[in-house]
Amino acid sequence: MQISDCIFCQIAQGKIPSETVYEDDGLIAFKDINPLAPVHLVVIPKIHLRSLNDVTPENEPLIGHLLGVIRRLAEELGVAESGYRVVTNTGTDGGQVVGHLHFHLLGGQALNARIG
Repeated sequence: MQISDCIFCQIAQGKIPSETVYEDDGLIAFKDINPLAPVHLVVIPKIHLRSLNDVTPENEPLIGHLLGVIRRLAEELGVAESGYRVVTNTGTDGGQVVGHLHFHLLGGQALNARIG
């Protein structure tokens, strides 16, 4: 299911351009437009899941694949050895801004030790 007013659904459908670094049938990874680190990617499933709370057992293989892609991207971008952060926010109190499940991959510098 895709939501027509969801910016990430529109990126996944190619209606909004992005600096895509990886794409397959189930997900897309692109550079964040406001990077917080030298490496800052956003990785999203192409199906519309509002947040981690919407993941069902049926979606779990896709989320596992997504995390595997994040690990491979960290290796390809040279941040796997030095370290990187993977962040997903869930709900308003969790800091989620865009209502489409997404993961941030951040690396390329020492990151603040704060959670999130």
